[in-house]
Amino acid sequence: MKRLLITLAAGVPLVAASLPAGASASTGSIAAASGCSSISVRPPAGTAVESVTAVGQAAGTAHVPAVPPLPAVDVPGVPAYCDVTVTLTHPGAGDHAKVKVWLPQTGWNGRFQALGGSAYAAGDYGAGLADAVKSGYAAATTDAGVGAYIDTGWALTDTGTVNTALLENFADRSQHEMAVVGKQVVDEVYGKPASYSYWNGCSTGGRQGYMEAQRHPDDFDGILAGAPAVNWDEFEVATLWPQVVMNEEHTFPSQCEFNAFNKAAVQACDGLDGATDGLIGDPAKCDYDPRRLIGTTVECDGERVTITAADAAVVRKIWDGPRTSSGERLWYGVPVGAGFDLAGTEAKPDGTRRGVPFIVPALWVSTFLKRQPAFDVSTITYAQFTRVFRQSQVEYDRIIGTDDPDLSAFRKSGGKLLSWHGQADQLIPTQGTVDYRERVERDMGGAHRVDGFYRLFLAPGVAHCAGDTSTGPKPTDPLGALTAWVEQGNAPRTLSASIKDSAGQTVTRDLCLYPAVSRYIGHGDKRAAGSYRCVAPRN
Repeated sequence: MKRLLITLAAGVPLVAASLPAGASASTGSIAAASGCSSISVRPPAGTAVESVTAVGQAAGTAHVPAVPPLPAVDVPGVPAYCDVTVTLTHPGAGDHAKVKVWLPQTGWNGRFQALGGSAYAAGDYGAGLADAVKSGYAAATTDAGVGAYIDTGWALTDTGTVNTALLENFADRSQHEMAVVGKQVVDEVYGKPASYSYWNGCSTGGRQGYMEAQRHPDDFDGILAGAPAVNWDEFEVATLWPQVVMNEEHTFPSQCEFNAFNKAAVQACDGLDGATDGLIGDPAKCDYDPRRLIGTTVECDGERVTITAADAAVVRKIWDGPRTSSGERLWYGVPVGAGFDLAGTEAKPDGTRRGVPFIVPALWVSTFLKRQPAFDVSTITYAQFTRVFRQSQVEYDRIIGTDDPDLSAFRKSGGKLLSWHGQADQLIPTQGTVDYRERVERDMGGAHRVDGFYRLFLAPGVAHCAGDTSTGPKPTDPLGALTAWVEQGNAPRTLSASIKDSAGQTVTRDLCLYPAVSRYIGHGDKRAAGSYRCVAPRN
């Protein structure tokens, strides 16, 4: 569980190492007239400014304090920068939302970059800001006045009702206000506005990027959104489904047993893309039946374990995804080939096993739906699950669903949305992102028109936010691809990706523009991107 929480919380944005060739962003230094002091901020509409502080930070190593579950981290090589903190409140709401803006003292590349959050954290705690400043960006983030990654202590009022003001901050409001304040600070400190503004986030940060495109289309020229947590009101409940299945079926396989099913599925579907390379190129087309593994013996922690029909039934339901008692699909399941982290189990003292729900969806259900932080989610039955799922849709889609397919205002503004999602994402079902993209196409005139401003890339074998359990090539510089698209008009048809394999060899691949998939050309090094081409998916 701790490793998984760190993977989730570490879904930090990917930062471009340098300006792309031919970039037109202007460079600059902090204006002598303003320096790093006496900064005034006009409050965004509906807010009041409680305080503004500005501190000059010397070049060197930036220390980022521990924020559970993440340990402290030191980021070396950070140039001198101005650290500005603006605290906003919405009169009558009793909130205190901090906006952090870091501005390099010299070598500013003329760009503004806003950084998103992860899980229940609305923003970055310093590592992403430091990396952005190292790359020449003026960078900003916000805490939205809420808690850290797995802290929902803010969610309920003293009377036990949901704190709608803070939820609105987390869902949408504070990100927009951070964009307004951040760009204002950049203008005052440098004496000129940013040439281009970008959003950069993964997971919750990816959802925030989509929300910006949907509700605040003029905030950013370009939005980079990885593994976006869109359809929040649906997928957060849906990711409790593996636990409900195990509880209802009274079967709790170990991770070793789950891994056996994944290994078998990869072996069965590996060659569908023409190359046997340990990856499922298109998990949605993998029809491996877990019942084929019944009776197989696997070694787990030194013991021989035989896969049972009950084990296979659990895996089938988890891969299939949540359904009502009548068989109606509610949402998508864990992708075939992804880790079974949502189906966590542990041994009890008597030798039997029990489920260990992943904390993010567990907190959503217990706190925001049941309004009982101590509620035991293991008591949820199939029938109750459907009711909880519907409740979440009714109560929260408008606030945090982030699934409005009408991006016409964003298109009209000239904005570009570049999104990617790992096809082995163990926390956010990839098909939810695909579903959103297809709804945008239906709403806005088809794939060709949508590709002009919104492009999606799927990454085979890549885990949540390119985490360390990934087996497939991860995007290497999506922010660079986005800046080239925004500033030079070079719309990406592929995204470069790479990973080190178990032998330490570099494996490269070009991720294909959705809906195309990568296919081996039949000859050449299977570890090299040049041995593959993007083709239309097979039906």
